[in-house]
Amino acid sequence: MSHPQSVFKQTAFHGKSMLSVRRNTISKIAIRTQLAQLRSTGRYDCFKLKWHPIYADKSMWPVPFHLFWDSDIAKWIEGACYFLEYEYDEELNKAIQELVEMIRDAQQEDGYLNVHYQVVEPGKRWTNLRDMHELYNAGHLIEAALAHRQYYNSDRLLEPIQKYVAHIRKTFGPADNQLHGYPGHPEIELALLRLHAATGSQDAYELAQFFIEERGNTKGQDGKHYYDWETERRGETFWQRSDAYSESRAYWVCQAHAPILEQQAIEGHAVRGLYLCVGAADMVYLGKQAGKPISDEWAKALLRLWDNMVDRKMYLTGGVGAIKQWEGFGIDYFLPQGTDEGGCYGETCAGIAVMMLAERLLHLELDGRFADVMELCLYNNVMTAMSLDGKAFTYVNQLASSETDKSVRYEWFWCACCPPNLARLFGSLGGYLWDYGAGGSPDEAFINVHLYTSAKVTFDVDGKPVFLEQQSNWPWEGTVKFQLTAPSSLQTTLRLRLPEWCDGRYTLTPAPEPSQVTVSKGYLTLAAAYTTENPSFTLEILNFTPRHILPHPYTNQRTLTLARGPIVYCAEDADNAWEENHFKDIVIKADSPVKEEKRVHKPTGEEYVALRTMCWTRSVVSWPERGPGGHAKKVKERLCQEWEIVLVPYYFRANRGGKGHMRVGLIRG
Repeated sequence: MSHPQSVFKQTAFHGKSMLSVRRNTISKIAIRTQLAQLRSTGRYDCFKLKWHPIYADKSMWPVPFHLFWDSDIAKWIEGACYFLEYEYDEELNKAIQELVEMIRDAQQEDGYLNVHYQVVEPGKRWTNLRDMHELYNAGHLIEAALAHRQYYNSDRLLEPIQKYVAHIRKTFGPADNQLHGYPGHPEIELALLRLHAATGSQDAYELAQFFIEERGNTKGQDGKHYYDWETERRGETFWQRSDAYSESRAYWVCQAHAPILEQQAIEGHAVRGLYLCVGAADMVYLGKQAGKPISDEWAKALLRLWDNMVDRKMYLTGGVGAIKQWEGFGIDYFLPQGTDEGGCYGETCAGIAVMMLAERLLHLELDGRFADVMELCLYNNVMTAMSLDGKAFTYVNQLASSETDKSVRYEWFWCACCPPNLARLFGSLGGYLWDYGAGGSPDEAFINVHLYTSAKVTFDVDGKPVFLEQQSNWPWEGTVKFQLTAPSSLQTTLRLRLPEWCDGRYTLTPAPEPSQVTVSKGYLTLAAAYTTENPSFTLEILNFTPRHILPHPYTNQRTLTLARGPIVYCAEDADNAWEENHFKDIVIKADSPVKEEKRVHKPTGEEYVALRTMCWTRSVVSWPERGPGGHAKKVKERLCQEWEIVLVPYYFRANRGGKGHMRVGLIRG
């Protein structure tokens, strides 16, 4: 199993697909926009270890505003290195080289490396793992070092980071003279496992395994839960807690309330929980590949948490996290669309983490349900996180606006995790399109195609070159043309995803013999006999007709949402100037005809499909103006004004001005 971040450069995007356009926008504009923000906010120079005025601001106790600066720099380096693989840029190269030297110079003799504890609170390192993100920042530095090494073929950054990892390995572990702690914000686990895969370091694997397996141990340090133990050591009382914790010892916020194998539902901070699961999935797969004794209970636990998230806690856009307070999951089926309905967070980083977990789970089990969610997140919750011009971003991705939270984007954030995370993802996106390699014998190869676009992958099997090219206008059209080039001595099996929304409807040209094709768990398998006879073939995914989506009855939401292919739609006042109340009273009906309209966004030239249908404005008459509500017999709902409503892709929102009124799910009539 190769990680997307290590194999992406074997994929070349071509043509003007939606994905290639987004990648180009990030490469040409967004990555520079982010660099300018790093410089203007002080982040760029943070590893010079000089005092910055923001360090004195303690209004965010216990987490200061600057705590994530290490990771902001690391993620930017990682993303920039990925894009340099495709096209050299002197400005990016110079910035990376300068940042690497700053990081090297900042490291202490024993390997320790953290801006906050070297400048603001020296002498307090490793005293608050629950809140202070030391290990989280270290994880992102590891990933940056791997990206740097891969592009520059140099250990200039990896060398100090490996020294830091050695320091962490010495500090944490099960021995009596070690701390039995683990990060409040998981991330280092998945980074260590990537380090293990790239370098063969067993220390990295064992440290990741310790962090994952020790989590939630109620007797971890001196017979106490580790976070209880460190709280007492700091001299704090348990009623002191950050805003993210709804009550004392609410360790479910960071998935430390119980060992992972005992957790029945995914809870707490969404990004933390998902990064933890990504690490656990990697631990399982890499461990089994190496013959390590990994219990089957780990895979069962991961699938249990995935199912709970997707079936009961995921928005129609693929976003997760209903609660702002802890940036994460609510109770089952609690999925309000906006702030004035009680929540909806859908953080960009959480959507990216869903994609990361889906990709890892596909290696444990090839099942279309994982790839379907990966695609749903990509084209909706993740795609909406950046403006079409690459200059503005979102942190929160609500499904409905309100006067408190309008549908807008921002140039930057004090907690700026999302913009560089977006760059990392799109820089390595080629690794998410497909999985491939040698089959069961030296003369066999396989390619599993998870996402459709226009791209070409090139790899070797036992020294034999294999090329697979796909060409399409996805996600607007379902026709995908394939060209396979491989030696005649190599038997190549292809597996092509059939999205759940296509209801199994597809055509394959040339038509296969019955023995040459099978469908299982959402994938169409083309036997080597077919690909040998037909190296050029066309798959057409059908059922792109606009469809209505109903929420689960337990959400208690009476709404309809329009979708087409993998794209979820929303209404905006930019198209519907008559709207004055965030579409709260707009009713649509499932039996109303829906018309498609091809459009071009003039400022960028981007093509998209808009939808038109009829709607009505709901009016509630005879409702008491005061008191807790009226008796049902006194209340009448009627439909008043009839309009034609225009809906656009959710990712397209907040790009064309307007008053910031937007909604995904409209009242079901």
